[in-house]
Amino acid sequence: MQVFFIVIAFVFGFISRVVGLPPLVGFLTAGFFLNFMGYDAGDMLHKLADVGILLLLFSIGLKVQVKKLMRPQVWATACIHMGITTVVLGGVVFALGLVGLPYFYRLNPGQSFLLAFALSFSSTVFAVKILEEQEEMTSRHGQLAIGILVMQDLLAVLFITFSSGKFPSPSALALLCLFFLRKPLEALLNKSGHGELLVLLACILPVAGAGLFEAVGLKPDLGALVLGMLLAGTPKSDELAKSMLGFKDLFLVCFFLSIGMDERPQLEMILPGVILLVFIPFKTAFFYRLLTLFRVRARTALFASFNLANFSEFGLIVGSIGVGLGLLSNEWLIIIAVTVSLSMIAASPLGRQVSFFYTRFQGRLKKYESKQRLREDERIDIGNAQVVVFGMGRVGEGVFDDLETRYGQKVAGLDFNEDRIAALKAKGKNIFMGDATEYDFWQRCILSSGQVDLVFLAMSHRANCIAAQFLKQSDHSGVVASMIRHDDELDALKAHGVHYVFNIYDEAGSGFARHVCTIAAEDGHASACLIRE
Repeated sequence: MQVFFIVIAFVFGFISRVVGLPPLVGFLTAGFFLNFMGYDAGDMLHKLADVGILLLLFSIGLKVQVKKLMRPQVWATACIHMGITTVVLGGVVFALGLVGLPYFYRLNPGQSFLLAFALSFSSTVFAVKILEEQEEMTSRHGQLAIGILVMQDLLAVLFITFSSGKFPSPSALALLCLFFLRKPLEALLNKSGHGELLVLLACILPVAGAGLFEAVGLKPDLGALVLGMLLAGTPKSDELAKSMLGFKDLFLVCFFLSIGMDERPQLEMILPGVILLVFIPFKTAFFYRLLTLFRVRARTALFASFNLANFSEFGLIVGSIGVGLGLLSNEWLIIIAVTVSLSMIAASPLGRQVSFFYTRFQGRLKKYESKQRLREDERIDIGNAQVVVFGMGRVGEGVFDDLETRYGQKVAGLDFNEDRIAALKAKGKNIFMGDATEYDFWQRCILSSGQVDLVFLAMSHRANCIAAQFLKQSDHSGVVASMIRHDDELDALKAHGVHYVFNIYDEAGSGFARHVCTIAAEDGHASACLIRE
């Protein structure tokens, strides 16, 4: 039966993609379709969904470092937003009951605030899937949104602990010893190679972390997240995350299916869900205002806020706890499920319009910016650089190193990953922080065609296209070259004015040959590169 569910999920996901929506919207719709067809999710689907959540949180942990959570833009925004949202939305929900709206009129003040608390969370699963699909996981707004979501997950653990009355056992203190396992686990990762052993380890570690935390009375999901954070920043953390990508996505399909299949709502239950959905714009605007108060630039704040513009599946957990304690009726659990699902379906197309929204209203949005700038938002001065490399990942760094041997300090590199920037600067490289997909970046760092003669785009395909568009709009007349990974990416870059496009996989062979011939000639083995007659 699970195979049939997956087939239905593929069909709806494919249709969703064809009409220009993210596949996960199709997965949610497939869940509702199967529900109305009379199918139940069953224990197996829920178990697979739980594994997907563990893998997702583990992969998030691999990209999050504790020092980033300690920034006021993250922890203060998450805490203040949750507190005020709970109070304000709780008051609104109670007021809706006073006017006699169906289902709302049965809620007392305590129940209203519990419901508001459930809806104050944003969905970690949904936001990360959207960021991954748009290749923005490591962008500034992506990292900011993820940090806030992680803080919300930590607050969720506190709520579950105190509401259930089951406090962690004293043995939970032994979990502090996990910090001493970083080096042994790093050595294990290095010894596991690059194949199936690494894939197995990527599946074992989050499950092991969940088991440890559950054994001492803590939320299992937190265990997967903490173990991922423990390994963040290690040399193989990126490879570990990539090795589990396919498994994680497959299991998360089960999660989105289960949301729609868990409860069958009555028609009259949809109205309360739609009413609660109206609060999302206010929730999003409040995130934006808080972030700008903490000196985040308008565009970054807006994009991060749109990533958080939904209700969370955690609302279902709060609802189930409320039902178990007799604070909420079972019908409200179904209404919360409907509200969460509708918010995800609405947020998917809305998130794709954030660039248009910012372009259209940037004048008004910028009025809320703080006059003080964060360090990463200061003006970028690339000095006398005549060659610029965008994206300092493995390919970009290789391009930079080769150009640096030829032109020295006339080459500049740009990237938005703070840790990568710090590591490269420590090596004495001419590197600057900036996100080429942001409009504000091009206001802070304008590449004059009279100064910069050559630009290399070594980022994701989407980022390369956006940067190429900005270069074209900025009257840059120098040469622009871009890498691609797939041949079908070529036309889009050419349409954006890129002069030279190179498939990194096709070029790898010729680059290898040229490198060996050059080195062989320098070592006096030139004959090795000649074809004998």
